[in-house]
Amino acid sequence: MMSTVIGGAMLPHAPQFFTMPDTEDKAVVEAVRAVAKDIGDKLKAMKPDLWIIFSNDHAEQFFHNAAPPFTIHVGGEATGEFAGRKFHWNIPSEVSFELVRELYRQNFDPAFTSTAKIDYAIGIPLTHLGLTEPVLPIYVNAYLPPQPSMERCYSFGQAVARAVTAMGLKTVILASGGMSHFPGTDRYSNPELAFDKQVLEKLATGNLKSLIGYNETELDDTGNIELRCWACAAGALGERKPDVVSLDPSWHHNYASLGWTGSQPGTQDAHYPSIKPELVELTSALHGLAHSAEKRAQYIADAGAYADHFKLSPEQRQALVTLDMKGIVGMGAHPLVPFLANMQVQRLRAGR
Repeated sequence: MMSTVIGGAMLPHAPQFFTMPDTEDKAVVEAVRAVAKDIGDKLKAMKPDLWIIFSNDHAEQFFHNAAPPFTIHVGGEATGEFAGRKFHWNIPSEVSFELVRELYRQNFDPAFTSTAKIDYAIGIPLTHLGLTEPVLPIYVNAYLPPQPSMERCYSFGQAVARAVTAMGLKTVILASGGMSHFPGTDRYSNPELAFDKQVLEKLATGNLKSLIGYNETELDDTGNIELRCWACAAGALGERKPDVVSLDPSWHHNYASLGWTGSQPGTQDAHYPSIKPELVELTSALHGLAHSAEKRAQYIADAGAYADHFKLSPEQRQALVTLDMKGIVGMGAHPLVPFLANMQVQRLRAGR
């Protein structure tokens, strides 16, 4: 079944976006806000049935008492405040509860809450997107060891996508966080820009699964522990290229914004495709030339007569008779078969 996840975004949530200290570059902040607004406008135009946001908790609510890897908000509303701003979003509670049930069926055991607050990790990206519709928050434990692995986060995102698809809900997936920053440590003014660029280069090609290759030590060493939220979103989105990739570094935080506002997974043509039904006869003819001395001899003696043993279109027959490699591959044939056939035929014609 094709996924009903129709789009998404990965956005930063630095508190400086709202506190705006004198040390903050106003132009950078405005650039980040403008990118998010553009992404938000395009996602809203897609008219999704459901918005889900994966966000970390900054050791505020899920800390001393309990620190589950994933927590789903099932309350009817969620509120919070930060830097003089008050947050309020309605939550599709019935969908939230059904999502929990479906994830249990898929052997995931998320916690759920009716009272968790929304801090700036959720409030800032939703504000930048201009989102006023109900949203379903999922909290990811990024800051308190032991955290879930990137593989587990990616798999959890895949399970969420399967669940919303089973419910028939056109869904937008959001992730809050990233990229490199070290709040509260002596490395705060030294984000890892080179590392972040390498990560983004892979994501920009649609290789979202590359996120699972980063282990706990790498994430901690590069200030990227919040990429766990990205990994959850990546699992839900699947392998698809982002339509928007923006990197806006500051002195303390590499702000990265990605948006999927129209791309779909699995659209890239493979170099080695499966056999097309309309090319089965041509493939059989080429396979014979590649692997049968008897059939090669027949072809060398009379290529046209050999081709007439197969049910081929005029175009396919002509390409086989002339061994038009470019034409055959252009039809969508598996390139390895005509490559081997041509090699064997040319060997015989050269008398080797």
